[in-house]
Amino acid sequence: MAKKSATEKNARRAKLVKKYAARREALKEMAKDESLPLEERFAARLKLAKLPRNGAPTRLRNRCNLTGRPRGYYRKLGMSRVALRELASQGLIPGMVKSSW
Repeated sequence: MAKKSATEKNARRAKLVKKYAARREALKEMAKDESLPLEERFAARLKLAKLPRNGAPTRLRNRCNLTGRPRGYYRKLGMSRVALRELASQGLIPGMVKSSW
């Protein structure tokens, strides 16, 4: 089980990412637009730099929905390999059986 503070910090970051997503996207488009004057593009980059760092989507960490574990995360399932194995062993995932050979 991950520390509660780590999972809460990630949740706060996710809220910030959602809050600033539209503003960040608009500023990035302005900064890339070659038709705008150089001063406007530079001003857009400065505004982009003033946004909170935790509002950037790259600051988010994929974590298991059940345990909060950051490593061994399956995107398709939203959980870690450890949690997946436990649920499969208990027979809670239909069609998944423990392999043996």
